[in-house]
Amino acid sequence: MRLPSILGLRSHDLAVDLGTVNTLVHVAGRGIVIDEPSVVAVEERDGVTRVLAVGADAKLMMGKTPEHIRTIRPLRDGVIADLDVAEQMIKHFIDKVHGGRGRLQRRPGMVISIPTGSTQVERRAIRQAALSAGASEVRLIEEALAAALGAGLPITAPTGSMVVDIGGGTTEVAVLSLSGLAYSSSVRVGGDKLDDAIASHVRRRHNLMIGEATAERIKLTIGAASRPGEEADRPMRVKGRDLVNGIPKEITITEGEIADALADLVGQIVEAVLRTLGHIKPELAADVVEQGIVMTGGGAMLTRLDEVLSAATGLPVVVADSPLLCVAVGAGLALEDPRLRDALSQG
Repeated sequence: MRLPSILGLRSHDLAVDLGTVNTLVHVAGRGIVIDEPSVVAVEERDGVTRVLAVGADAKLMMGKTPEHIRTIRPLRDGVIADLDVAEQMIKHFIDKVHGGRGRLQRRPGMVISIPTGSTQVERRAIRQAALSAGASEVRLIEEALAAALGAGLPITAPTGSMVVDIGGGTTEVAVLSLSGLAYSSSVRVGGDKLDDAIASHVRRRHNLMIGEATAERIKLTIGAASRPGEEADRPMRVKGRDLVNGIPKEITITEGEIADALADLVGQIVEAVLRTLGHIKPELAADVVEQGIVMTGGGAMLTRLDEVLSAATGLPVVVADSPLLCVAVGAGLALEDPRLRDALSQG
């Protein structure tokens, strides 16, 4: 069945990067209008559950709520873990885009990005959540393809282009040609796992318990894929709860020890890239040698990760402009350009 509202674009149709950490919404003709955390705060009183906050407001509550309020991240590893909460989150963002829901509000068509390795069950869950939230029809686009589009790679040409998209839940590695995936692989390593590794390291080495927000702040401030020179080993003060005596405490950690904590996960990303390079056809491999590798996603901004990948592969590696926006921009291009409709599926 053709989808006239997507292929014959309307001004309220949406492209959504439904990410584990952040959700971005692209509106036809307007560009990206929403970039908020994928977090929902719910309140439970007398057996009744209601949504208290969504997005940035909900993230501010993480780790600080009383017993009757919970903060929930409805997506894990790039797929829906809580269908009802995901539906409420998508509905909130649709309403926010259109300035509230009126009786005559037309239901938007939607293009939603999905992890390359997601199962049919996971794809149906995403599609069902969007339909229940108010979409008239839903098309899906694989994240690696959307990321390559958003990074400006010539994916419609008969030329091999390689993208490494490191999101909050997954790392997508793909070689693309003629608007399709020539080869792709996906590992469930992303920003969340990096945060967990940092929190575990601080707990083991310093006997200090820190929360998700603090671990993420450490990653963004001094996170690195390899150890720096000793003269450049940046320190950072970190606050948390001492596990020995149970009182608040402040310690100093360094970039070098965080690089050590992340070494195993960085190795898994490198292994996924090498595995992909080992499976592509010789002519595509020749194109990749010439064009190099483009990194997208929030994880692409991890200090020196491009250098680690380049050293492991012997290929030039560059970080895309605005790597956090690439998937949303690419999904938006697929929404707006009928020549890219072959990249979309009904899930």
